[in-house]
Amino acid sequence: MSTIATSPHWILTFVDDFDGPAGSPPSDDNWTHDTGGGGWGNNEWQSYTSGNLNSFLDGHGNLIIEARKERTTGPDGLLREYSSARIHTQGKFTQKFGRIEARIKLPQGKGIWPAFWMLGDNFDTIGWPECGEIDIMESVDVIAQRAHGTIHGPGYSGGEAISNEFPTTDFLADDFHLYAIEWTPDAISWYFDDHCYATVNSSQIQGNRWVFDHPFFVILNLAIGGNWPGYPDETTSFPQRLIIDHVKIYQRP
Repeated sequence: MSTIATSPHWILTFVDDFDGPAGSPPSDDNWTHDTGGGGWGNNEWQSYTSGNLNSFLDGHGNLIIEARKERTTGPDGLLREYSSARIHTQGKFTQKFGRIEARIKLPQGKGIWPAFWMLGDNFDTIGWPECGEIDIMESVDVIAQRAHGTIHGPGYSGGEAISNEFPTTDFLADDFHLYAIEWTPDAISWYFDDHCYATVNSSQIQGNRWVFDHPFFVILNLAIGGNWPGYPDETTSFPQRLIIDHVKIYQRP
């Protein structure tokens, strides 16, 4: 449990505790679904669905994003062998600076790629990576013992992104953990269970532009395969579940 909620140094600006009847989709007030199977710039293998097909409440205060091995044709007409979900707050909630956290239980397996991340709200007008990307938590470890925190911007994206990892003795699929960033005008710090394991300052981007000076929106997704994690094989079991207990966003008074 984070101590941030009781701190006078933070004001809660967004919360979704995913309370509601089992089988309900995530709230339309907070989230929009991306759909389709175009690979999402990473050669992923899933088709993302809408409604409660692959993203639903469990009735116990959690959101389930479930990836299944099933032939799925999205609204883009592309047939894929896997289904999953990707939801975001674009057009519904954005924020510049603050603390962004989620309490999450990870899936695990070869080719499984869960992510809790953010994109700049000018993504639709200037594109990626100029809009900026903040990856609060990604895991591509087969046994889910490492969490990664990364930023992408112009001149430092993709394989040249600025990234840090937090190796742990815990199996992240066994229990919930709190993943967070604290973001100021000139720095971003990553936290695992309120332990700060990395900080990147604007001075570290070696002459490139620091593009983390405007509002961003939040994304949660569970990808199958991709250039970074590789692809499922006979050792990968399905369904896979990314389980989110809450998403909370704070701002300094």
